[in-house]
Amino acid sequence: QVQLVESGGGLVQTGGALRLSCAGSGSTFSNYAMGWFRQAPGKAREFVAAITWSGITTYYAESIKGRFTISRDNTKNTWYLQMNSLKPEDTALYYCAADGPHAIVIQTTLMGMAVGQEHIKHWGKGTLVTVSS
Repeated sequence: QVQLVESGGGLVQTGGALRLSCAGSGSTFSNYAMGWFRQAPGKAREFVAAITWSGITTYYAESIKGRFTISRDNTKNTWYLQMNSLKPEDTALYYCAADGPHAIVIQTTLMGMAVGQEHIKHWGKGTLVTVSS
């Protein structure tokens, strides 16, 4: 059984940084797409970033404007979201997600993850990020 556990959320000041971690278990995640989503108070959950387990291909939401970076550590079955230059509008519950295996994992697979979150098989429970001004 695939399980995902997020960590690293907390309270930070505007301009600060946090690194979120997602520890996966129950799979090697080969041929999986992995990503991060967030849900702000009173808003729908939105896509943030996605990556293949190989790390060769990534895909980002326009809203983060290059401030965030997704990465992975194959030895730990873990992926990360490095968040820099945080703003109050980044305040949200952040979820990690994984979907697969796929016959082929390319950019279109990650794009599909971004727009079709209702089809994603595995989710963490979320970690709260609060950015104060």
